[in-house]
Amino acid sequence: MKKTFGIIGAGNIAKAIAGHLLKAGHSVILSSRKAPSLLEDTIASLGDGAIAGTPAEAAQADIVVLAMPWSQLSTLTPLTNWTDRVVIDATNHFITSDFQLADLGGRASSEVVADHIPGARLVKAFNTLYFKVLEANPQETIGKRVIFISGDHTNAKTEVSTTIETLGFSVVDLGTLAVGGKLQQAKGPLAALNLIRKS
Repeated sequence: MKKTFGIIGAGNIAKAIAGHLLKAGHSVILSSRKAPSLLEDTIASLGDGAIAGTPAEAAQADIVVLAMPWSQLSTLTPLTNWTDRVVIDATNHFITSDFQLADLGGRASSEVVADHIPGARLVKAFNTLYFKVLEANPQETIGKRVIFISGDHTNAKTEVSTTIETLGFSVVDLGTLAVGGKLQQAKGPLAALNLIRKS
């Protein structure tokens, strides 16, 4: 079944994810700190099925994707009632332009994100690949590009995994946010790793 995806963020990762979702026939609401009217060129480049909206409108979609700067996390809480919403966390905890990381006190970055969207069923995904790799065709000659996921809610992980596989990727489930999330977060051992699972 085709779904509506609300993406909070309109940078390179957001556009790469949107491109794959649109090719698979899903609808996408793209949002950012800018007024929706200022995203017209981006929406035009994405094509049919994409519209611009506010973060609050994106937060009402069937599945919400977070692809925003770490500094904006505090803006998420008042956007909607997050209880039971499936949310894909594609953020990385960079706090400077030279990729310095926030001090998370030993927690996984997605555990910190979850604090800002209380009650949501959060799945970490799409954060490990450079955007030019992520936006490319996931189907290589020898197999499919791997997307890592982590999460604490089995049903949400199943829903997200199924969606990602319909986009042409191969999913590797790393377990919980506390364990798997740390493996795939920025500067973790799986960050920037471009793996192909052989067919």
